[in-house]
Amino acid sequence: MPTPGKIICVGRNYRDHAKEMGNDVPAEPLLFLKPPSCVIGPDDAIELPPGAGRIDFEGEIGVVVGARLRHADEATCTRSIRGIIAANDVSAREWQKNDGQWARAKGCDTFLPLGSEAPPPADLEQLTVITRHNGEEKQRATGADMVFKIPFLLSYISRYMTLEPGDLLLTGTPAGVGQLAPGDTVEVEIVGVSSVRNSVAAGR
Repeated sequence: MPTPGKIICVGRNYRDHAKEMGNDVPAEPLLFLKPPSCVIGPDDAIELPPGAGRIDFEGEIGVVVGARLRHADEATCTRSIRGIIAANDVSAREWQKNDGQWARAKGCDTFLPLGSEAPPPADLEQLTVITRHNGEEKQRATGADMVFKIPFLLSYISRYMTLEPGDLLLTGTPAGVGQLAPGDTVEVEIVGVSSVRNSVAAGR
């Protein structure tokens, strides 16, 4: 897909992941941004920056916006989804904890592998995300497992920032995140829709 104009992400949107990270589920969506410069494609290498410490994979369901949305209701948002895409929200945990905000931890070059975009299904809650680390399944969840569902997220975000065609929403990761190391492979699959597979290398 073309590089998104902006990438809006949702933290702690699965109860089991919030629990495994020692956090409460937020009362409202927890939003943050990733820069477009972190996007890579299938078979590109995820590069681990020196000195970052633990860096985790986070398989996610990505939603591509197809129309301008501002103060939009959920029905309008649902009709305005252009596509679904497999995404890996790569995250440097020590920087995430120590920096006090997540720009560096989430925004490094190569920290957002994206698969191919496909049309949305009729039932967004049946979307299933699976992450495999070195061939072993580590994450599995559906859209129904989200705390805040996709139409609500789009509507909520559109209250505060206008969503433009091509913008990308990352909907959060389920439990099972794990640490990456040089030589690993990681694959995120949205079953029957999209997938992205990447190797992992030491950065510089």
